[in-house]
Amino acid sequence: MASRSLNRVILIGNLTRDPELKYTPTGTAVCSFGVATNRSWKTVDGETKEETQYHRIVAWQKLAELCGKLLTKGRKVFLEGRLVYRTFTGRDGQQRTVSEIVLDDFIVFGDGRKVAIEEETVQETKPAVEESSEESLPSEESQTSKTEKKEKEEKKEEKSVEARTEDVNPDDIPF
Repeated sequence: MASRSLNRVILIGNLTRDPELKYTPTGTAVCSFGVATNRSWKTVDGETKEETQYHRIVAWQKLAELCGKLLTKGRKVFLEGRLVYRTFTGRDGQQRTVSEIVLDDFIVFGDGRKVAIEEETVQETKPAVEESSEESLPSEESQTSKTEKKEKEEKKEEKSVEARTEDVNPDDIPF
């Protein structure tokens, strides 16, 4: 009887690049991307040190397609999978070994950049709305402006609620 064993990896980190979704010749979806995890500690002298580890992640089939749709660079994710070591011959003829995490499940955490992107799109569309309202009749103008004000107030309230509930890490911001 074989003894029990476990090969399980659990990570929480940020995507280092956008997922790359490809299909094998048989039509199976495969998605690969990188995740960075950070660790900080204090030395005996009281100095704070920080270390970053980079992980190679691979997802297959439906999970790969979901990763390709939902994940983007900088997003914080919870990943669960198994550790795999793979050996291949490089273009230069050298044998190479890579370690990968084959994904079994993932959870996407909130993204602080989402609020900033929404604000930019609202500002970009604002001049177009103002131009169209100038051409309209005065009675239509007052109705349109009232509707716009209500929509803007609702969006501001939603954004402020999102901003309060989301924990934005300065390391997640790409610029």
